[in-house]
Amino acid sequence: MGFQLSDAQSQAFDQDGYVTVKNLFDTEEINLLRRAMEEDPAVRDHILVRADKHGGGTRIALWNRAGNSVYGLAARSARMVDTAEALLDGPVYHFQSKLTAKDAGGGGAWEWHQDYGYWYYNGCLYPRLLSCMIALDRSDRDNGCLQFLKGSHLLGRADHVKLTDEQNGIDPDVITAAEQRLENVHAELDPGDAVFFHCNLFHRSDQNLSDTRRWTLIICYNRTDNDTYKTGDDRAYVPLDKVDDGAIKAAGLRFADGSNEEHFTATPYVPEVAREA
Repeated sequence: MGFQLSDAQSQAFDQDGYVTVKNLFDTEEINLLRRAMEEDPAVRDHILVRADKHGGGTRIALWNRAGNSVYGLAARSARMVDTAEALLDGPVYHFQSKLTAKDAGGGGAWEWHQDYGYWYYNGCLYPRLLSCMIALDRSDRDNGCLQFLKGSHLLGRADHVKLTDEQNGIDPDVITAAEQRLENVHAELDPGDAVFFHCNLFHRSDQNLSDTRRWTLIICYNRTDNDTYKTGDDRAYVPLDKVDDGAIKAAGLRFADGSNEEHFTATPYVPEVAREA
């Protein structure tokens, strides 16, 4: 039997907005995923830089379909799909995947935001989405790991303002009030660990000023009954063909096939909102 959430893990997600799973992917699997992110020409050719407010930047690549590459199979694997469906209490489809390559010596910061602060504008009426960050490298306080405001998903969708041309963030007054009431936790992960978090959870990360990089693979799911009512952003429902967990190792170092079945994006999606005062 593959991975299954415990009742305590499900309760933690409901109460805190996130749950960490140790060793969701083993060493062989994470080495394949890491090498695919490093070596696949399709990933390399679609790298974008998301600037922060402080002169840094994070290299990212985004794609909207889970294909037959090793990273597409990871998104379609039973352990991922079944966990997303258990946490969201219903069938899901692949919404988006993303490499975040936060390199040593200045990899950019992400200010406090909610994923639903973006995805609402894609046409998702309900916050029935989640993300799973998979650590490809060690992720800790020194190299800019993810931070959460514990339980902030229960506050609902917060107003966002434009911080840079590539980043929106939660209204600073809301953040100040939330930080006074909620615990700030650091999601420190070893390679192969994963953290599932709710689309309304407030999260951020600092610049990576260390001498070690912090690369992660983030896979996002939407409940099928929350299909987007907008179609222009390429996020509408597409059936998800779940595969056995063994498909990752069976595929080996399989890259995208060149047909762009993954639907790599050329520009990041940043909704138009009011600029920070």
